[in-house]
Amino acid sequence: MTDQTAAVPPTVYRSSPLRMVLVLIGSVAFVVLGAVLLTGDDASVKAVVAGGLAVPFFGLCAAVCVSRLVRGRPELVLDPAGLEHVQLGRIAWSEIAAVRIRAVTVRGATQPMIELLLADPAGYLARAPRIVRATAAANRSMGFGPANISTTTLPVGPGAVIDAMRHQHPALVVAG
Repeated sequence: MTDQTAAVPPTVYRSSPLRMVLVLIGSVAFVVLGAVLLTGDDASVKAVVAGGLAVPFFGLCAAVCVSRLVRGRPELVLDPAGLEHVQLGRIAWSEIAAVRIRAVTVRGATQPMIELLLADPAGYLARAPRIVRATAAANRSMGFGPANISTTTLPVGPGAVIDAMRHQHPALVVAG
């Protein structure tokens, strides 16, 4: 550890408990809605497909929320060597070519996220957690790289996170 890395304390972001509870409530509501669609007397094919997709997807979302609430592990830790994200794992600053704020719009709702533009995406994916590897193709089809940080459950917005990233690693490139 160099003198510079020792001088800058880590920036730790824990999940916002209120936001996590709201996401949990929304996930459970969609599981219930999906179950209603699956078990309705006059369920159409579209309703059965929608319910069949909603129950496992939002069930997994609810399980992740409960796990994060119970474990209390930080969502994101930034330090002079890199970042540690609860889903993405550890990524060194040297692996990140740039970062940028992107917006994802689903059914009219826009969510900002931080996209990490990696110098070697394939190298990262080779060691990435299973969930990241599983979602990489979907991210690519939407025009995103494999490493994206949702700020939905963080206590601050994406601009504040990028400012903290630059505080930890001043040479970080922020793409427009």
